Amino acid sequence: MASHPDWLPPMFVMSPWNETVMESLYTLFRRDFIEHPANYRGVEVWFFPEKDRGKELIFWHLVERGDTGERFPDFRRAERLPWARAMLDHLDAPEILDWDFEEGDGSVHTYVWLKDFDYLIVMKKYRDGRRRLITAYHINYENARRKLLKKFERRLVHK
Repeated sequence: MASHPDWLPPMFVMSPWNETVMESLYTLFRRDFIEHPANYRGVEVWFFPEKDRGKELIFWHLVERGDTGERFPDFRRAERLPWARAMLDHLDAPEILDWDFEEGDGSVHTYVWLKDFDYLIVMKKYRDGRRRLITAYHINYENARRKLLKKFERRLVHK
């Protein structure tokens, strides 16, 4: 495993798991994405304001996995939540790969990958350059890493 970069915060302590932990994660999310909005290379990173269970829907996509309605806590995803904003703030760090990729449906997604630590942020790119946060998660499988590397190799070239 690569050495921990100085700019990368420690993982969030998930044990013992209880509602207080979830509320603390939400406080972190509010600080990093609502009170101090993020940007990607100088353009706004935003998300839909819809709420579920009293919290922004995107929050659940950063700390849980599964289909809507059938979601459950994903500790490996949630404990890395402090990394998301730090990654967006340190895009030029050598540990980060970031790129745009045209998906099969013609939409363009932006990937920000902390490769040696298996954490990925996915955003949708809009024509005006803004990025909408879709999800962030820990990469569990070698097959997923291979797919990401293929997307990186076939990334869109910026002009």
